[in-house]
Amino acid sequence: MSRHFKHDIVIVGAGAAGLTLALELANTHKVAILTKADIREGSTLYAQGGVAAVLSEKDTIESHIADTIDAGAELGDPDAIRFTVEHSKESIAWLIDQGVPFTRYGNNEEYHLTREGGHSHRRIIHSADATGLAISQALIKNATNHPNIEFFPDRVAIDVITSKKLGLAGENRAIGVYALNLDDDVIEVFHGKNVSLACGGSSKVYLYTSNPDTASGDGIAMAWRAGCRVGNMEFNQFHPTCLYDAKAKTFLISEAVRGEGGRLLLPDGSRFMPSFDERAELAPRDIVARAIDHEMKRLGIDHVLLDISHKDENFIKEHFPTIYQRCLECGHDMTKDPIPVVPAAHYTCGGVVVDQNGATDISHLYAIGETAYTGLHGANRLASNSLLECIVFARSAAKHIMNHPIQNENLIIPDWDESKVTNSDEDVVITHNWQELRRFMWDYVGIVRTNKRLLRAKHRVDLLKSEIQEFYKNYKVSSDLLELRNLAVVADLIIQSAMSRKESRGLHFTLDYPDKLENSEPTILSPHNKP
Repeated sequence: MSRHFKHDIVIVGAGAAGLTLALELANTHKVAILTKADIREGSTLYAQGGVAAVLSEKDTIESHIADTIDAGAELGDPDAIRFTVEHSKESIAWLIDQGVPFTRYGNNEEYHLTREGGHSHRRIIHSADATGLAISQALIKNATNHPNIEFFPDRVAIDVITSKKLGLAGENRAIGVYALNLDDDVIEVFHGKNVSLACGGSSKVYLYTSNPDTASGDGIAMAWRAGCRVGNMEFNQFHPTCLYDAKAKTFLISEAVRGEGGRLLLPDGSRFMPSFDERAELAPRDIVARAIDHEMKRLGIDHVLLDISHKDENFIKEHFPTIYQRCLECGHDMTKDPIPVVPAAHYTCGGVVVDQNGATDISHLYAIGETAYTGLHGANRLASNSLLECIVFARSAAKHIMNHPIQNENLIIPDWDESKVTNSDEDVVITHNWQELRRFMWDYVGIVRTNKRLLRAKHRVDLLKSEIQEFYKNYKVSSDLLELRNLAVVADLIIQSAMSRKESRGLHFTLDYPDKLENSEPTILSPHNKP
């Protein structure tokens, strides 16, 4: 028997987007927040930079819009970009009201604004070098103290429940979520007048990623299965240097290390970046990532080396205390030796197609944060626009939900049916498929693509999806199986999107179409027109 819970809204995910939506609705709605792990785990926690917003008199909305369009390789939606930027100042004011301790300076205690790559002005408001942590802590504190917000940790969402799935007449709409309770393996039913998917991106589909383990594309896959369109899934942002060490998992080596003289080396100690760009190690992020990827494929190596040991030991410890300490914990002394690095999947620019209210193609189903495709990022995300997007669209979704109330209904949602499945005795299949999927996505659908690589990937993902579906039908679900199922769906969407784009633009680079087309459109896939 399933356990049943009833709320006004069910939110999957507790990052900046999900928490903002919850807090905006909690005074008038009963809110359930489902999290896959601890409520503090998620990509927001690891965001270092800050939040982009027009806060200075020297800055303008038009300038922020222009920078966003340029960074997105002219593929961003102008209306979505303007909507986001025009709501940036009030979003920062809302975060300040929530108690986020942004960094101040000077006698007047003004908020400090920094500048990042792609921005023409200082417009990044931040909390030292751990802005995501500061935002997460403030919002979680407020949410856990609110009587109308209930957290359900250690729940893995399985699927969105829609009226169409239950054979109900009228407009198709979201009415709840099935979720696996990891504590006792019971599948629970969360009834919701509204459902919001705020569970991050899909970077875990790649072998190397800077994201936490929770980023397995669950929201995108669930929305696709429910009948929603997805957009721009071919645009995956890669960070050039992630520490290559099993203990490190998701630890990034800041670009500042290269900015202070760090050199990228091959195993024989030779530099390679000068051969790719006259700016060498200081070239833009996508160029450095492609160069490392090229050398790894050419030589068949697992990583390259980043060396700053030629700098004074005290200089390194003073400028990079966190990086130095983390590397040391993994057995790498960066003051004495080069450290192993590899590019890592970092951010999903595409996602579930939504409007300016965060609303999807299904009534009362919303997608916000990295799960969503709003049109803001285009073919590449401008630095620090991601947290801004979370706040702006979550607050917009909250207004839309409040303006479209649903009367109390006595809908009967059936228990999860496990009558025809058994316990698995072949979990090695899940492990093998998991490893194969992330490896071929890295090799064939990574930083540099070709038609041949994409065809190989498509063939393999079709076979994997068939195997996974067969496994899913016959055995009881587990967290690993659910994540694998979602990753296979997302991998297929990325491959389809990449195959359809006959150009190189932004984060999508293919050797078969190295030039950028004069006119280009977003890639929109519909589950109603599957190939």
